[in-house]
Amino acid sequence: MATFTARDRSSAPLRSPRSEVWAALTDASLIAKITPYVTSIDVEGEKWLWRMGTIPVLGVSVAPRFTEVMEFEPEERIQFRHDPSRPDEMTAVEGTYLLSDRADGGTDVSIDLEIACKLPLPGLARPAVERVMVQVVKHMGVVFSRNLLKHLGEA
Repeated sequence: MATFTARDRSSAPLRSPRSEVWAALTDASLIAKITPYVTSIDVEGEKWLWRMGTIPVLGVSVAPRFTEVMEFEPEERIQFRHDPSRPDEMTAVEGTYLLSDRADGGTDVSIDLEIACKLPLPGLARPAVERVMVQVVKHMGVVFSRNLLKHLGEA
């Protein structure tokens, strides 16, 4: 068993006002609906329990389930980190969304996230596994962005 990671950082200028972008990014049901592989997100106070469908990684199929502790600074920042009381979970995600106003009335949005996943694979497989993980995360980001733009009426 080894831990593998993938990181993604991206940003985008949106035409929508910050309040609309914030409303979308803090709606767990919407996030589950517009994010590939995510089947549900259950909210229990400050904790969001994410469930994902099966994702194949080099002959191993994983169906991640992980709990994130969410911290919200209204319309400015969403910080999320893996729930330290859940060491039994094989997947953990840490990250931050930042929102800021644009001069044209729109919103600049950025995200920086890192995913760590324990898999029943040897550490020697790290380069290949992490390459696949990066591709999956990039794909998820592209589809999420497209769906978010559609939800906001920008696509």
